[in-house]
Amino acid sequence: MKMIKLEPGLKYDGSQIKPMWAFQNFGVKGSSIVNWIGPMDIKSDELVDYEDMGLEIKSDEMIHFIVEHFDVQPADMRLCYHRQRILVMIVQDLLDEIGIKTHRKGDDLYCDDGKLTVSVASCSVSSMKIHFAMNLTTTGTPKNVKTTGLLECSGELDMDMISKLPDKVSKTYIDEIEDIEEDIAKTRVF
Repeated sequence: MKMIKLEPGLKYDGSQIKPMWAFQNFGVKGSSIVNWIGPMDIKSDELVDYEDMGLEIKSDEMIHFIVEHFDVQPADMRLCYHRQRILVMIVQDLLDEIGIKTHRKGDDLYCDDGKLTVSVASCSVSSMKIHFAMNLTTTGTPKNVKTTGLLECSGELDMDMISKLPDKVSKTYIDEIEDIEEDIAKTRVF
């Protein structure tokens, strides 16, 4: 599985959840996790989650992750959601290590009562996709949702720490997936 870090500034608009995005835009073949810091503004025609129809989903600055897996054919929605939860739990553990206490509800993390993250999982014929993102601040988030940002959850967090977090999350996720594959390969079956 490959890890790609993009320069800051790319706006997540929902099109990145489409299959083969990393390959079409960056020449990345195979399973990957792409991370970057940038805004988000999803138009209604790019929404994947039916529960989100009609909602504003936006933020001025977030840490984004796009995960794509090609290892199961045909793609498996249940497995994709399991992997999404693994990613969320990895983020929760790493945030805890730097002093940010969160609680999880499904695939979302909350700091106190503020929603810190957004996430969606989806499948195409050829791949499983996950988008996961964390607000850096509440600037530009919808007024009708109580949100929070990483910088508001911890007064000790600085941009240097924030810039290292996406790579640590990505590497930990890759290690977890590879560890599972190694466990499968060493397990006796009947």
